Amino acid sequence: MRLSTRIHLYSSLLFAVLLVLMNLTVYFLFDRLSMNSELDKAHTDASAIAEGIRKNAESIPVPDLLRAYVPADGMLRIVAGGGLNGGAYPPVTSSAQSELSKLEAVYFPRLEKRLIEHGGEKYALVSLPVIWSDGEVVNVQVTRSLSETTDNLRALRIVLVAVTALALIPVFASGRLLARLIAKPIANMTRTMKDIRESGRFKRLELDEGAKDELADMGLTFNRMIDLLEGNYEKQERFAANASHELKTPLTVIESYASLLKRKGLERPDLFAESVEAIHSEAVRMREMTERLLLLAGSKDRWNVRPERLELGRLASESADAFFRAYRRDVHVEAESPAFVMSDGKLLRQLLYIFLDNARKYSEEPIAVTAGAADGTAWLRVADRGVGIPKDELPKVFDRFYRVDQARGRQNGGFGLGLSLAQEIAEALGASLELDSLEGVGTTATIRLPEAR
Repeated sequence: MRLSTRIHLYSSLLFAVLLVLMNLTVYFLFDRLSMNSELDKAHTDASAIAEGIRKNAESIPVPDLLRAYVPADGMLRIVAGGGLNGGAYPPVTSSAQSELSKLEAVYFPRLEKRLIEHGGEKYALVSLPVIWSDGEVVNVQVTRSLSETTDNLRALRIVLVAVTALALIPVFASGRLLARLIAKPIANMTRTMKDIRESGRFKRLELDEGAKDELADMGLTFNRMIDLLEGNYEKQERFAANASHELKTPLTVIESYASLLKRKGLERPDLFAESVEAIHSEAVRMREMTERLLLLAGSKDRWNVRPERLELGRLASESADAFFRAYRRDVHVEAESPAFVMSDGKLLRQLLYIFLDNARKYSEEPIAVTAGAADGTAWLRVADRGVGIPKDELPKVFDRFYRVDQARGRQNGGFGLGLSLAQEIAEALGASLELDSLEGVGTTATIRLPEAR
């Protein structure tokens, strides 16, 4: 069953049940109030009749009194105790209620008010105990027909049934409208997803700018998800194209030199040495690039951050010494003030090495590293006096495989993956990265971390 059909069915059924229950409640309350009102009215009349009969019983014959006080639509009789059937006086009925005289006479020791049925009709029976002139306690019983009240109740039932039937028409119509209103955005979303699957192009929902309800939020969330998916898809395509391009070149070089060795390697020792060196160099490049690709492609949980208390000046000095031993490049370290952070020493060193390695590749001058802290923030700055980066290129340098100068990138050994990896490590450490550069002057990279107290 479709969602719109279920909404229509359930909402209509719920409204119908509530409407029927409400009308039934109205009917039964009116029925109870009407019957109680009739009993109270019969009690009032019976009290007046009993008082009149008691006062005039000695001067007027009782049968005459009964005929005088008999209700226009009922019966009046006196029932004595002692098991007398009907007492000393026969009942008196109105002309339309002669069948009531066949009712069995029952003596009640105290006041009694009840509803009875006879011949398919309802009556109100009130029995009042009265002390008769001879000192005996008798019942003055008044029985009144409730035909007018039952007719009113019957009319009320017809009206309520008709009103319920008529009200169900807009209930079902509104249920259908509600179902369409709720299901329409979902149907649009389903249709859009089918179009995306069939066409291979990302599409978005058309939203009502003025809508502020949950359905509008759902549509907005869907469009944002599509934006994210489209962006990730484009990045994946670029990543695959760039990765294949970067891997194709060293593989081609290795294949070419291997073929050359296969043909002439034994005949020319100089060619053998050149080929082995080229193959080794390209293999190292492939290994480095593959390692970085694996790091970037893995889950963010892979970093396994283990925070410890670190002093940035000391960490920078140790990193500078290791960097000098590896590349014989001078790195000047200056600590403006003691700066302590809670971070992972291994990952923070790796992050610093990435910026030091970039400075080494694109500058020949000594590299400067500055450590410091102020206002709750600690930092490490790596500055070089190299070729610099154009301002319009700065926002793109953290993209994978992006190199500012594509021609010089391979010559200097870069893959365009270092800063992407740096961004990943910074996010894992809770650090922020800033890059400032001026062409022909140099580049300054800043790592910011919360200062530890």
